[in-house]
Amino acid sequence: MRSPTAEWYHRTATRDLVGHSALHVAWAAGVADDRDVVELLDRLPRERRQPSLIFSVATWLGAEATGYDGFRTWLIENWPAVESAARERRTQTNEVGRCAPLVVALARIPGPLALLEVGAAAGLCAIPERYSYRFSDRPVLGSGSPLIECAIDAAGLTAGLAPTKLPDIRWRLGLDLDPLSVSDAGDTAWLEALVPLDRPDRRERLRAALATAQTEPPRVIAGDALDDLAIAAAGAPDDLTLVVVSLGTLVYLPPDAREAFPDAVDALGAPGRQVRLVTLEQSGIADDAALRTGRFVLALDGRALADVSPHGDRMSALPED
Repeated sequence: MRSPTAEWYHRTATRDLVGHSALHVAWAAGVADDRDVVELLDRLPRERRQPSLIFSVATWLGAEATGYDGFRTWLIENWPAVESAARERRTQTNEVGRCAPLVVALARIPGPLALLEVGAAAGLCAIPERYSYRFSDRPVLGSGSPLIECAIDAAGLTAGLAPTKLPDIRWRLGLDLDPLSVSDAGDTAWLEALVPLDRPDRRERLRAALATAQTEPPRVIAGDALDDLAIAAAGAPDDLTLVVVSLGTLVYLPPDAREAFPDAVDALGAPGRQVRLVTLEQSGIADDAALRTGRFVLALDGRALADVSPHGDRMSALPED
């Protein structure tokens, strides 16, 4: 029987990372069956053993895109540095592909908008209107870089998931426990290390998004997604619809904080101001859909809009009841 850590890596290899990174799948599968490496990982607090964090730290420290045997040798030789970095770093993937489902949801909210993203990292997903999009065979929206592509199934196109305009965002702010800056070389190097080495397409898209963001850097402040939400929202102009956005962030909150989050968003409302909540989270965390565990759901105010791939490149209509 596998230990809890080994089982975590086995699940990652057989479910969570399938289709996203063959390299990380191979590494996770190797770790799952490697008692010596698992013993090293078990020195870390549970939240610091996360496969994506360990693999990103290794990449950041210089690990190469090798098979598991090469990775294992590197990991053991460099374990003190890996352990130290894993205790300090956080998974802060700024996956701009998630902006595609975000603009789908924002298209359903009358503007102009104020956007407050929790877990924003460097804020790359807080500037969705500065990129461009192609939804299946529909005309390209926008003229910015990068071009973000999202395939929508036929039922989703029929249901009107593909937006016809980009959002009118007049104010924006990111909130993160450990903010990153698009103008800091160390921070951008970490963002790149969070993308698997065998995904040059995503790395190229990240670099393009960074170049766009660096012309007018988004503002990201330090704070907790729940405890500091009201303070962050206080600066939004009263005449704008405030939209709180969570793209794969709520899963990292403790269960009680996750449960309290929608009410905390509702509490931001005031006479004359609307507050909306857009989430892209694993099914059941912030939506009313009944999809199997591991699926991601785009939701507006808790109402499920679509079944979405974790990185936003595919979107489907939800199954009928």
